[in-house]
Amino acid sequence: MLVLPVLPYPAINPVLVSIGPFAVRWYALAYIVGIVGGWFYARAIVSSPRLWGGPAPLTVVDFDDFIVWITLGVILGGRTGYVLFYNFPHFAAHPVEMLELWNGGMSFHGGVVGCIVAIIVYARYRSIPTLSLGDVTAAVAPIGLFLGRIANFINGELWGRPSDVSWAMIFPNGGAIPRHPSQLYEAALEGVVLFVSLQFLVQLGALKRPGLVTGTFAIGYGVARITCEFFREPDAQLGFLWGGLTMGMLLCIPLIVAGSAVLAFALVSKPMAKNA
Repeated sequence: MLVLPVLPYPAINPVLVSIGPFAVRWYALAYIVGIVGGWFYARAIVSSPRLWGGPAPLTVVDFDDFIVWITLGVILGGRTGYVLFYNFPHFAAHPVEMLELWNGGMSFHGGVVGCIVAIIVYARYRSIPTLSLGDVTAAVAPIGLFLGRIANFINGELWGRPSDVSWAMIFPNGGAIPRHPSQLYEAALEGVVLFVSLQFLVQLGALKRPGLVTGTFAIGYGVARITCEFFREPDAQLGFLWGGLTMGMLLCIPLIVAGSAVLAFALVSKPMAKNA
């Protein structure tokens, strides 16, 4: 009998520290560090006239105040998206569980919708360019994506499809079958590769064309997610959908289309005028 080599899954406790009834989980910490890390990096982007060709169309204080809005957008949108797209029959039967965020269940695509709403409403409220605010937000978003996927890996959730590759792992809740560590694939593509690509554009002056970073982010994430979905096990309650596609793939299609429209608009529009 041939025994396939597998990498041992590092059984890391999902709870980082526990004090009495209170527990700090890696998943929650990923959100906190992602938001704080993105906040500080965004401040550096906004405060750099070189990247904008002059003073930015928004201030550091504007983005400081925006953090509360974007945090609510991510959490409320992400949870709502998961409820609607991934497990609506269950939550319809158990509505109270919709509020149990500590049990997991967030949708990136729902979070995107929540972020878009927060960006549009806040930009109008503060009279700042919507696309420029979106560009800064998109430029730092991969930080949170990377940390979130690492947290998924630590939790032993969202594992990959069965595989015989030498780096396959047996996840605690994934049965006795070696699987792709697809969470790490997503951390690499949606986090590291996308972050580096967007920062390259930012350094080249992409912020001078409002929407360029936002459109690139949407397309880049969509392509990265669809690629990783070929290695990720579909959600058990959904399985494969039309033509063998997964829910993640289907939700990325409108994201890529919208990103392409925003990118085209940014490319045909005149660059942002230099401010004195």
